Amino acid sequence: MLFQRDLVRDTLRRLAEDHQVYLGTSSWKFPDWCGLLYDEERYLYRRRFSKARFERECLAEYALTFPAVEVDSTYYRRPRPADLAALGAQVPEGFRLSFKVPDDITVKAFPNLPAYGRRAGLTNDTFLDPAVCHYGFLHLFEPIRDQVGVFIFEFPHFHADDFAHGREFVTALDRFFAALPRDWDYAVEIRNKNLLHPDYFAVLERHGVAHVYNAWTHMPTVAEQLRMHPPEAAPFLVARFLLPEGRPHAWAQEKMKPFSRLYEVDPVSRESFIALLDHLTRPDHVPTRRSHLFLGNELEGCALHTFADVLESWKAPRTGLPELF
Repeated sequence: MLFQRDLVRDTLRRLAEDHQVYLGTSSWKFPDWCGLLYDEERYLYRRRFSKARFERECLAEYALTFPAVEVDSTYYRRPRPADLAALGAQVPEGFRLSFKVPDDITVKAFPNLPAYGRRAGLTNDTFLDPAVCHYGFLHLFEPIRDQVGVFIFEFPHFHADDFAHGREFVTALDRFFAALPRDWDYAVEIRNKNLLHPDYFAVLERHGVAHVYNAWTHMPTVAEQLRMHPPEAAPFLVARFLLPEGRPHAWAQEKMKPFSRLYEVDPVSRESFIALLDHLTRPDHVPTRRSHLFLGNELEGCALHTFADVLESWKAPRTGLPELF
């Protein structure tokens, strides 16, 4: 269906207010969404579209529809206090900003790429360093604490040189979260399917940390992850629907732009998304912490249209929906 802001907004608001389920997109600064979510005239300067004005101000318009968003930029650099204050000032009370933790905490060795400068190819001395995470990152968010959703630790695909055995990563994760303050919500996203082991899930449960159910190129589907780790075992639920299984990011970027239309439907991810909504809104589910579900453009071509379709399917009468977990 076409993206109808009012219908989507009302459904998302009820999910947040009644069930503590916060739905949003992975980032939000997409000029291709003008005419769908954004009013292009708001960002004109001297009668021309100003990309700088758009990127600086469009979160306020985004927040008129969505109750949450995932901020990806903090993965690449720590935010300045002024940047965080500007984000917080644009969103209403009750809106939740979720942030990726910087890669110098989650990368074991820096990729040998020009973007990493002198660090390219070197071992990362601050990998899973709780002091760096606490004092160099988390403390920056104290002024907007009430607006923070979840901190996402996105780990890249590890190679044999990074960890000879999966238990080494699990042990490092255990020590790390044992040393972090417990008054934030944390979630871990991994990109190695062999790490989806009972010991990994046990460490997360011990520290009250969520596993990020993620749709991504080389990971099992979200449905498979849900069977490995049922959502009722998690302290709260976080999911990111980013890429269909087997599809690389570069392919999606090339094929799916502009991000204003659906390129192809991913029925497996849609079914999992609906199943998660069913689980989180069932009458006997009493949430104690907020859950967060995010959609990216690269899943189907336009996260806005995917949201509209999924929410319409979820609200429609259904019979015989298969149990995914």
